[in-house]
Amino acid sequence: MATVTLEKLVKRYGNLEVVHGIDLAIRDREFIALVGPSGCGKSTTLRMIAGLEDVSAGTIRIGGDIVNDLPPRSRNISMVFQSYALYPHMTVAENMGFSLKIAKRPADEIERRVAEAAAILHLEPLLHRRPSQLSGGQRQRVAMGRAIVRHPEVFLFDEPLSNLDAKLRGEMRTEIKKLHAKVQSTVVYVTHDQVEAMTLADRIVIMRDGHIEQVGTPDEVFSRPATRFVASFIGSPPMNLVDGVIDAGFVVFANGDRLPVPEAFRGSVTAGEKVVFGLRPDDLYPTGHGLHSGEATAVHETALRVAITEPLGNETLVFLEFAGREWVSRMLNPRPLVIGEPVRASFDLARAHLFSAETGRAIQRKGV
Repeated sequence: MATVTLEKLVKRYGNLEVVHGIDLAIRDREFIALVGPSGCGKSTTLRMIAGLEDVSAGTIRIGGDIVNDLPPRSRNISMVFQSYALYPHMTVAENMGFSLKIAKRPADEIERRVAEAAAILHLEPLLHRRPSQLSGGQRQRVAMGRAIVRHPEVFLFDEPLSNLDAKLRGEMRTEIKKLHAKVQSTVVYVTHDQVEAMTLADRIVIMRDGHIEQVGTPDEVFSRPATRFVASFIGSPPMNLVDGVIDAGFVVFANGDRLPVPEAFRGSVTAGEKVVFGLRPDDLYPTGHGLHSGEATAVHETALRVAITEPLGNETLVFLEFAGREWVSRMLNPRPLVIGEPVRASFDLARAHLFSAETGRAIQRKGV
């Protein structure tokens, strides 16, 4: 069993605490992505799991065994870094089999394991080349092959695609997803790229300032963000988030504009309560140019002025003036718009979110 469990995990550098007692249970063969802004503690957490950083407090278990004091080589893990760290004088086959050679494994076993990994990653034609003769994507596949040959219980990835261009990143995401399906090991994957996290992971761990903000499936963190931070971090373009106050069944914004309190939150908020109203660009659209939730009574329409447009081909991002700011909306099957033009806009309140202005936590919906 290759479960990974973090219990009250802390990391300090002197008096500076960068990981603050986090708890996380990763299931056997699960693909977990750690995401968050730079400095949130995700790479430090990964390096503690790998044994490359000492644990200041708390416990790390791999397969049920406490590994806090075990060196990296004794943890039955393999790590793939942002930099490929390939030996330039060795061939692809030699790079992939080097750790087994150091471990004094028999030559025929090394050859067999390298061949197996090469087949999984489609590296067979490249086994006799050196790193200088490979593209960036090929080098990253070699780095993954070097990890595979060890038959680890857990794969650790530390932003492995950040050095690649956009096209190669897309291709390598597909390769990593196929790799997980074939190898069936537990994967802990660190990235700052939410697209990587959403497309690859079974569950996403969103970190901020050394704390875990939310753990959930890609759909859960997108559709039901637990905090204002998660709502702003997950989604592209990000969710529209605007401060308001509850008054007579409406969310009233600073300039006096208002929207009805969504049905799902009636009874959960009180008059005078300060809130943050959230709506994703998909759920605000020029009327007739979006996909609504199907709850017709939840759609609030009003005339708004176009501030700017960003045509993207089959859709256009339209910035609409409301509540004293520009709201991003997504226009499907777009038509040409003129800056300053008034358009009818639909707010799909069934998909709206409310957060406490004081704590930043999501306000509970009825029936949830």
